[in-house]
This record gives sequence, structure tokens and C-alpha cells, in this order.
Amino acid sequence: MATEGGHGSQTSGEYIQHHLQNLQICKLDNGEWAWNQCAGNPMALNVDSMFWSLLLGFIFIFLFGRAAKKASPEKPSKFQALIEIVVDFIDSSVRDTFHGKSRLIAPLALTIFVWVFFMNLMDLIPVDWIPELSKMLGTVTGYDQLYYMKVVPTTDVNITFGMSISVFILIIFYSIKSKGLSGFVAELTLHPIAPSFKGAGIIAAPIIIAFNFILESVALLAKPLSLSLRLFGNMFAGELIFILIALLGVWQLPLHFGWAVFHILIVTLQAFIFMMLTVVYLTLASEEH
Repeated sequence: MATEGGHGSQTSGEYIQHHLQNLQICKLDNGEWAWNQCAGNPMALNVDSMFWSLLLGFIFIFLFGRAAKKASPEKPSKFQALIEIVVDFIDSSVRDTFHGKSRLIAPLALTIFVWVFFMNLMDLIPVDWIPELSKMLGTVTGYDQLYYMKVVPTTDVNITFGMSISVFILIIFYSIKSKGLSGFVAELTLHPIAPSFKGAGIIAAPIIIAFNFILESVALLAKPLSLSLRLFGNMFAGELIFILIALLGVWQLPLHFGWAVFHILIVTLQAFIFMMLTVVYLTLASEEH
């Protein structure tokens, strides 16, 4: 008998908590590895997020690789035409934003857009389908750990932070590459307030340099932080709304459809924003000031 406001034998709170819980593995204090006993463990690995993100990444590589191998200028297929539209869209966006010379930026932008789009798109799958299939698989195989299964990698802040940290490393790399190590350090210490090294100004110079360094460091660190939390926050909120809609039982169908149609815009927009901000940040890093 379903508990009032719940789902099956679960209360509403238990149902929501179940769908927001990752499939985790971690090493306990006694040295043993355990599943789903990782509360408060900073070294816990979210297995479901890693699995789905890597699977979707391989699907992206397979689809685009297959399209490239079977590309025909005489008789392009509908799939080839779709891939060309996406590639041309990303190429024009990068050309309008990035004015330097780099063979990495365009492929990186394409990879980010499609990969993030695929991960976001998983949010449109009804929230009970894959977790229930995972639970049934766990029952049949004896792996009760599969009771938990989150299928939207971008609702895991670890995934979004991992991607944004990779972008942050590229920002540092392109900054040093275009300006040199001394130029990069100067950018952090001599802007936005230029210290004077003449006369009495030399006394205040260390204070100004320290102030500039703190200000610029915060601005630099805010880039990957905002990049990560923006994507995570929007997708997590969207997933939570789907879970709340699922609590309505049969009445969820019209609401689920309506929110899914609107959510397609969010899915695409968040992938585009993440891609464009990455290109903008790398453009700023490559420009000499």
C-alpha cells in the first residue's frame, strides 16, 4: 500500500532522497571497500555518474566518427546533414569569438557542446525507468547495490567541477603560452591598479601588488566555479522538478510532457552556455593586454 504522498511503499521524502542518491563506492576506515556507505567520505566515487558520462562520451565519438567515415558530398544522408549543421554552428560560433590561432579550440568546443548536451538530455528520460531497471537487474544478479542509479551526470557537482577544472587548466596554459610566465604573473599583480615604483609610490607598491593579486586571483578562480555551479544548479533543479512531478501518479503525464518540452530548451541552452563561456575564457586568456 502506498504511503500518502509517496510512491509505492516509500514516503515522498524517501522517494525524493532515493532519486537524488548516487551509486557510490568508497574505502572504509577498516580498509574494506563498500557500496553506498559513503556519507561524509570525500573520497567516495559516484559510479553511476562516471559510467553514464563515459558512455555518453563514447556514443558521441562513435556517432561523429561514423558520420565522418560515411560522409558523402554527392549523396549526404540525413544524419550527415544533421552532423554538418552542428559542426557548422559550432565552427561559426568559435570563429566569431576566438580570433587567435589554435587547432584545439574548435574541436574542444564541439566536444563540450555535444557531450554536455547528451548528458543533459538524459534528464528527459522518465525518472523511474532506468532506476527501476537497475533495481531489477540488481535483484536478478544479486547486486543489491544497484538500488541507486542517477542517470544525469550533470546533476552531479563532481562531474561539472571536473569539466570546469579542465577548462581552468587550459586557461592557465593559454595565458602562459600567449603572455609568458612573467606576463601571466604581471597580469595577476599589476592590474587593475598599476603600482608606481618611483619616489614615494614605491612604499605603497607591495600593498597594491598584494591587493591586485587577491583581486585577480578571485576573478580567475570564479571562472571555473561559476561555470560548474551554473550547469549543476540548472540541471539539478530540472531533475528535482521531474521527481516532484512523478509523485503525482497518473496525473504526472500532462505535466511531465509540458515540463519536458520546456526543459529541451534548458538542456540545449546550458550546453551552449558552457561551451561559449569556455571559448570566451580561452579567448581572454590568449589575448595580450
